[in-house]
Amino acid sequence: MGAVRAREGAPRGRTVSVNAAESPLGWLFARGLVSERQYLAGERLRADYEMAGFGPRVTMRWDAGPSGGGRRGPPRGADPTTAMIDAKRRFEAAVAAAGGGLSDILWRVVCAGEGIEAAEKALGWPRRAGKLVLGMGLDRVADYYRIAGAG
Repeated sequence: MGAVRAREGAPRGRTVSVNAAESPLGWLFARGLVSERQYLAGERLRADYEMAGFGPRVTMRWDAGPSGGGRRGPPRGADPTTAMIDAKRRFEAAVAAAGGGLSDILWRVVCAGEGIEAAEKALGWPRRAGKLVLGMGLDRVADYYRIAGAG
């Protein structure tokens, strides 16, 4: 797994390199402990979580506020607020599809970036139970997102 860089054609700004293997889910995938389908489902869930704005903010937003007058120029892209609402709905539906017993480990490992052992300890589970339960949750999330592939 190499570094992931900003896509071509993305809005200009700060470029950040992210090592996808540093996430607990990426670590599990790199070692063959979750399937590609499960990994993709987890990444999709995490993307919806982040797009919905559920993650913690470390600073205030410095975006320019809405302008008072009419706007000139080409039309803007999709409304960010609508995208956030859609992501929130998808995230909540995916977590509901996983079920109450599986959503806790999904959130801890995929969204909060907790390691499996830490999640097992926090949930009061025996060692090695987290990987199995996480796999079941990821399978259900993959079904929700309609991610094809061998499980």
